[in-house]
Parts: sequence; structure tokens; C-alpha cells
Amino acid sequence: MHLQGSCHCGAVRFSVEAHQPYPFMRCYCSICRKTAGGGGYAINLGADYASLTVEGEEHLSIYRARLESGEASTGQRHFCRHCGSALWLYDPTWPELVHPHASAIDTPLPLPPEHVHMMLGSRAPWVEVACKPNDRCFDDYPDESLADWHRRHGLTD
Repeated sequence: MHLQGSCHCGAVRFSVEAHQPYPFMRCYCSICRKTAGGGGYAINLGADYASLTVEGEEHLSIYRARLESGEASTGQRHFCRHCGSALWLYDPTWPELVHPHASAIDTPLPLPPEHVHMMLGSRAPWVEVACKPNDRCFDDYPDESLADWHRRHGLTD
């Protein structure tokens, strides 16, 4: 699926081909919550890094979160330096992938048949997790990847 996205102020626009466009996985970790979450979580999609095109690249900044160990994460969180919109995560550990934030996508996204709530063990106490009957919940990482979830639901090419 071809996705187009932008920041709030319009300084940065991007497009990308997404093989995992369903916004199903909600991450409640402190990094996502504090850098991109509105409801106490962030939703990342799976896309092909080679297809990423960016207009307004000069308006981007990158944040590398500090892990509990004190080391910097390898994940590069791209955001607009003017309005602060979280746009995508790129990690050179997996150079073929980029993870746009669903909140930055302007293209209408498909409604997922279920949600996966991950990193619930580090959610903020004020966050209410709205789990539906078919949703899956994990204190840490889920037992399947973005690609595997899409395959299980027959949502891949």
C-alpha cells in the first residue's frame, strides 16, 4: 500500500510503500508514550525503507532514546523540528525496514480486525487499556512480528 504522511505544520512530507499498513499494534513503552503517544501508546506500521521519499528533509531532527542500561538506542526516531510531530522510526539493525507512525499518515488506513497491546508492563498508571475480546495483550514484546500478524490475517500480497 502506498502511504503518504506529513507533520502537523507541513514542513515535512513523506511517502513510503507499506507491506504492513494495518495499524494494529499499540506500544505502551515509556519511549513511545513520551515521544509519540497521545493515548499513552504509539502505533508503528511496517514499510520498505528503500521506497521512503522525503520532502523537507532539512526540517527533520532525530532522537535516539536512552535505554535503561544508559546506552543510546540504535533506533532513530525522526520528527519535525518545528512542530515536534513524530514521523517514523528507522533502525540500521534492520536496514530494509522503516516504521512510520500511524498518526503521521494522511492516507486512509485500513481498520484492523484486532489489536495487539504490547509493553503493558511499562505503561503509565493513568493509561486505560481498551482491550476488545479478540485483542492480545503482552507485558513485553508480542510473540509475532508485524509481518507475521499480517500473514496470519491474510493481509499480505
